[in-house]
Parts: sequence; structure tokens; C-alpha cells
Amino acid sequence: MLGQIAQGEDPATEREEERHAVTVRQLCEQYIADMEAGLILGKGGRPKKPKTIETDIGRIRRHIIPLLGTRRIKDITKPDMNNLMKDIIAGKTRVVMKTKKLRGKAIVTGGPGTAIRTMGLLGGIFTYAIEAGIIDQNPTHGLKKPRYKVRDRRLSEAEYRTLGQLLKDVQHDSHYGIHAEILRLIALTGCRRGEIISLRWSEVDIEGSCLRLKDSKEGASVRPVGLPVVDYLEAARLKRNGTFVFPGQGEDNAVGNFPQSWKKLFADTPLWDVTPHVLRHSFASIANDLGFTEITIAALIGHAKGSVTSKYVHTLDSTLIMAADTVSGYVKALLDGVEFRRNTYTLDRQTRRNAINDMLIEARPYT
Repeated sequence: MLGQIAQGEDPATEREEERHAVTVRQLCEQYIADMEAGLILGKGGRPKKPKTIETDIGRIRRHIIPLLGTRRIKDITKPDMNNLMKDIIAGKTRVVMKTKKLRGKAIVTGGPGTAIRTMGLLGGIFTYAIEAGIIDQNPTHGLKKPRYKVRDRRLSEAEYRTLGQLLKDVQHDSHYGIHAEILRLIALTGCRRGEIISLRWSEVDIEGSCLRLKDSKEGASVRPVGLPVVDYLEAARLKRNGTFVFPGQGEDNAVGNFPQSWKKLFADTPLWDVTPHVLRHSFASIANDLGFTEITIAALIGHAKGSVTSKYVHTLDSTLIMAADTVSGYVKALLDGVEFRRNTYTLDRQTRRNAINDMLIEARPYT
């Protein structure tokens, strides 16, 4: 450094120039390295999970770097971000790529949903660059994102009955049987597929009628489950040993090949477009149909705004258990082929008084 100063060079100026010369590719590679080292925090101030890291790396390598990799960070503007978003929506990065898995491939399609999520990730990467002193402003701020229709597919009651018969038909199949049980449990709980696939017996609280998930999407989460789920888990425990509720092959592994199995199971059936997410959404929709509040539904399915996350919760509110019993009982009945009689609630005052009196232990007139 003294030699540089003696030659009339300013090391501080050179470091500043080096920071400004950083390309998008270089920044992304450093971001990936820090993310894999657990230095990039996600929800709740926790390091990102392996699956999230894998998804983020995919978006970086398949969308961001191909379109912006050679550009210098300091030269990126909001119009550049707008053009990037349009290119991803238009499918400019559409490609079929090989993955590290044996005979694996990734089909990159683009579209509005991919664009929105990629721009969100890129916004985080630029914030990372600001914290590193590379840039002063985030070019993604204020960007107008396209409207994206959230997946709202839900099962009708007739489709639930079709699903129940389909799962029953393969329940004794050596390959599809265990995957059918996973699908049924997702339908009865509204859990995410990863939460059920990786469910451990140590997370099952039969007496508390809940699942004490140690590592859900929202962190540690206590999930109330209904009596049909408790009955199933009690019976399954008698048949299975090991760590996982749904064991796979080999030494104490969770079951594998689930995505391929449910897709094949539903192919060429009226449920060809049903996914585990549809089952989760349908559970929440039925809970709403049955009159439960948004916060109760959020607690049932482990949504961020209503998730019961405290590790010190030993017993759940009876209201949540009742809600879980009601929704899972309703779904189980549909899966078993039951058709419900439609009841309407008449809003005249006498009918309402009678309904209140029916709830009382002693038949005291309501006045």
C-alpha cells in the first residue's frame, strides 16, 4: 500500500472502483455463497432452508444471470428491471436444462408468477449489494409488478368422493399405497406436502391432538389436528417403527418419489389437475364454508398470520381442536362417500332463540 501511495496511487479510490465494477454475475455468485453458508436470513430472521436455497439458485442461474449477468451493478436502472420482468413473463429464458439428479431435467417456462418471484429475489440481492456498499439505491423499488391470479382451484364435494374412491382403490398397492395415505392425510389436515412427507413420530402429539412441527415453512409450529387424524396416526403407529411416519427405503429415511406418484395416480382421471396444494386450499375453503374465522383457519393450516408457533404451548385452545375435528370430520365423510343434507339457517328471531336454547345444558328460555 505504501508503494502505491509513493507512486501516486490511492488504494481507497481503487477499492471504490473495484466495488463499482462488480457485475451482476459476480454479485449473484457471492450472494449464493453467503446463502449456502447460512449468512442470508429469510423469514423470522432464520437462515434460508435448503429447499429455498435450491429454488433461489435456480432462479438466479436460469433467469437473472442469463439476462443480466455481464452488466455492472452500478449501471442497472429501474427501466432495466422493467425490461427484465417483461422478458421473463414473455418466456425469453424458457429452456429445458439438465439437473444434477440422475436423468433429471428442469423445465424453465417463465410467466407472470415466475417473474414476480424472481424480481422479489433480485430485490433482496440488490439490498445485499447496498449493505456491502456496492450501490446506494435498489432499482427494483417502486417497480410495478403484473397482476397474478393466485391458484384458487378447490375440490367440489363430488370430487372429494372421487378422490376417496381413488385412494381406496390403491390403498393396498405396494407402491402407491403409502403415497395414497400421504394424500389422504394432507386432505384431512391442510398441511403442506413437505410437512407430511417428512413428519416424524417425535412430532406427533396424540394426547394433545396436534402436530408439533419443528421445521415448517414458518419455523416451529403447533398444528391442531382432528379426531380422524388422531385415529389414523394411532393405528399407523402400531404398524410402523422408525423415525418417520411415512418411511422410505433404506436406513431410516422418509418416503421418496411422492411427486411422480401422485401425478401418475391422478393422470387420466377427473382429478388430473389436482395437486397437494389444491388439497390444502380445499381444506381451508371448507373451513371457511363451515363458518370458521380467518385467524382460526390460518392456525389450522399453519399460515404465517395465524400460526401457533410458540414452543412453550403445551395445550391448544379447545376452539382450535373443535375446529380441526369439524373440518377433518367433514372432509373424511366426503372421502368416504357421504352426501350431506343442505341445512339453511333461518334468520327469524324465534328460530335464532331456539338455536341458542339448544346449546344450553338446561333448557332455559332465551329472552
